[in-house]
Amino acid sequence: MRVVIDVVLRAHDPGQYLPRAAVRLTSIHQTRRSDDMKLRTTSDGLIAHDPDRDRWLRLPGERDLLAFLAEGASARERATAAIAARDAVEADPRTAGLPFRPRSIRAFMLWERHVIDSSRMLVKNFYPAPAAKVVLGFERLTGRPFPKLKPNARFREAPTFYVSNHTSVLADGEDMWWPSHTQFLDFELELACVLARPLVDATPEEALDAVGGWFVLNDWSARDIQADDARRNIFGPVIKAKTFANSIGCDVVTADAVPDWTAMRGRVRVDGELWCEGRTANPQHTLGAMLAYASAGERLDAGDVISTGTMPGCCGLELDRWIQPGQTVELEIDGIGTLTNRINLAAVPV
Repeated sequence: MRVVIDVVLRAHDPGQYLPRAAVRLTSIHQTRRSDDMKLRTTSDGLIAHDPDRDRWLRLPGERDLLAFLAEGASARERATAAIAARDAVEADPRTAGLPFRPRSIRAFMLWERHVIDSSRMLVKNFYPAPAAKVVLGFERLTGRPFPKLKPNARFREAPTFYVSNHTSVLADGEDMWWPSHTQFLDFELELACVLARPLVDATPEEALDAVGGWFVLNDWSARDIQADDARRNIFGPVIKAKTFANSIGCDVVTADAVPDWTAMRGRVRVDGELWCEGRTANPQHTLGAMLAYASAGERLDAGDVISTGTMPGCCGLELDRWIQPGQTVELEIDGIGTLTNRINLAAVPV
């Protein structure tokens, strides 16, 4: 029965993490500001959305999104003036590409429901038949999740993340290749933020002030490889299953545009058909605690991406529904934007 015991995605237990300050947070990020903005990066520089006239405008002299976010209020004041100017120049938002180049990507896992439901489907689809029979039979008889599908105590004691491949990133509209090492490519709808300032051994309160903006992220995954790694790889289930690609949406909203990141809603469409919808409510850990944990003993800096992880129910694995070559996958988060990629067999890794 070892195969059943190993169902839960493994994590090393470095011991309980105790933040230096309580995780009850008060921050400017919890209060919506009137000058929050939606930004994109083009070859000609930054452009900003004018919500009053539903148009995109150039921001003269602004070329670096991370520098803009780091400057904070004064940069937003300049942008607000540029949007209101009589000689404001309209821009084509379709020319936008990657909003920035990530310095690193840390992907967290915060929702127990996602852990349980995805683990169940890994067992059902990729584990030996006796394991699936035991797990599914137990749940059918008891009406409860199989115990080993639940995350262990470490999941609740401290935030859990892995470091992804920040060099292999797709922009909105770019074709996604079909990785040669998997037969079960999958999407994951995730809300992510980018840091605008450095953090070292930060408290949860200090950490929140480093958040520069929010965007949509697709954490592409190879599920058959993930299942095999979960069972047999000494480094666990996030190695070749997770190192080949992420996609980042072209829209980045300033931190004050998301006063409560746990109140976001999103959805996934495949070829225009709604496959799933999800919310970010009730995460296991706060954003401040996540950033404090990630910065313990090391330096985080501008351009580091922090993904809050898969919204519960918002990946093909949990649905037991699988994307195919030629299909178009569109992720959307309300208040931010969409992220679209087509699966193209002729595309090659970036």
